[in-house]
Amino acid sequence: MVTSRKVSGLTELVEKYGSAVLPLELDITNRAACFAALEKANSHFGRVDVVINNAAMGVIGMVEELGEQESRNLIEANLFGSLWVTQAALPILRAQGSGHILQLSSALGVYTFPSLGIYSASKFAVEGFSEALYLETKGMGIHVTIVEPNGFATEFSASTIQSKPIAAYDGVRAELNSNPAIIESDAYGDPQATSIAILKLVDATEPPLRLFLGKKALPLAQAVYQQRLASWQEWNAVAIAAHGL
Repeated sequence: MVTSRKVSGLTELVEKYGSAVLPLELDITNRAACFAALEKANSHFGRVDVVINNAAMGVIGMVEELGEQESRNLIEANLFGSLWVTQAALPILRAQGSGHILQLSSALGVYTFPSLGIYSASKFAVEGFSEALYLETKGMGIHVTIVEPNGFATEFSASTIQSKPIAAYDGVRAELNSNPAIIESDAYGDPQATSIAILKLVDATEPPLRLFLGKKALPLAQAVYQQRLASWQEWNAVAIAAHGL
């Protein structure tokens, strides 16, 4: 099964793979529609083995710049869309005693940059419920993997919404736009190279809970976690005193 808001966008896949593809129109923010789509897939194919939550939208803007509706829309799509599809799949996977849910998070679900706060918030949330899901279902034959790509040269940025800028943050924007992690020639991976990694993931007997895609994410995550651990340790005496016992 492959879904899209407009089923006409799936024509190329149908032409290439024929009856192996079940194209369905789906708004993932509609919980009932997600359940109906998974039931159709299960009825059509007789089972559901792999569920990939890949749909998402982007909003760029400093936290003060974010509009209400665009922020709500992003959370509806990125967080609740993933949650509804996951909930719809789980009864099927539990009945089978097998299956693999791939949650497309982002390296920005591990760390963030200025102007990407609301997008990161959605991905941090996906990481949170997906880790809990892993603990809840690991004895049921269900695998859960949080896939965390770094930047890739896709068309995603073309559909990203830009919030109305506030001049006070122009200096932050200029600093961000000179960050090597953003502007290096190899900062963005080749999306064509990810298919092999995904196939290895779904074929693995014991897939990991988390998987970065790309070579840029791990060094950045290591640096961020070193800073976090150092800060937690520095303030640990305050933390212990706050326990009160």
